[in-house]
Amino acid sequence: MYENTYPNKRYKHTASFLQTHLPKGTKILDLGVPNPFTPILKELGYNVQNTKGEDLDFNIEAVTNNQVDAVTAFEIFEHLLNPFSVLQNIKATKLVASVPLRLWFSAAYKSKTDMWDRHYHEFEDWQFDWLLEKTGWQIMAREKWTNPTKKIGFRPLLRNFTPRYYIVYAERV
Repeated sequence: MYENTYPNKRYKHTASFLQTHLPKGTKILDLGVPNPFTPILKELGYNVQNTKGEDLDFNIEAVTNNQVDAVTAFEIFEHLLNPFSVLQNIKATKLVASVPLRLWFSAAYKSKTDMWDRHYHEFEDWQFDWLLEKTGWQIMAREKWTNPTKKIGFRPLLRNFTPRYYIVYAERV
C-alpha cells in the first residue's frame, strides 16, 4: 500500500494530536485493519483493537458491538460510500479522525491494483465538519498539515503550501 514510502510526517502529526486529546491507557477501537501505525499507538500507551477488514458500508457491527473509550479513524472515511452510518452508530463518546483533504489541482486517489485503496470522498474541511455535526459529534479541536513531495513539478510545488490532511477530535453531543 505504501509503495516504498512511509508516511512519517503524517504519523508524527497524528501521534502528537492524539496524545494531546486522549490520555495514555485509553481503550481505542481503530477503524481499519492493523497497519504500520498500530504498533506506534501501542508504544504510546494506548490499548488498541482494530476492526477486522469488514466492509463498514454494509457491516457497522464493529462500531456498535464494543466497549471502548474512543474510536480512531485515520484515513478511513474517504474509502466509504456512506461514512454517515458509521459515524452515527459509534458507541464511544470520543472520536479522533483524519481525512485527506480535496486538492483542487488533483483528482481523487484511485489505486489501479487494490480495490480497497480508492477514495470515494476527498473532503473539504467544512464537509467533514458538517458530516460530524449531522451525526451527533461536536468538534473540540482540529488541525491541518501539508504533505510535500520530493518530486519536481507544479503539483508537487503546490503540495508544499496546500494542506493535505485534516484531523479532528470530537465528542458525542
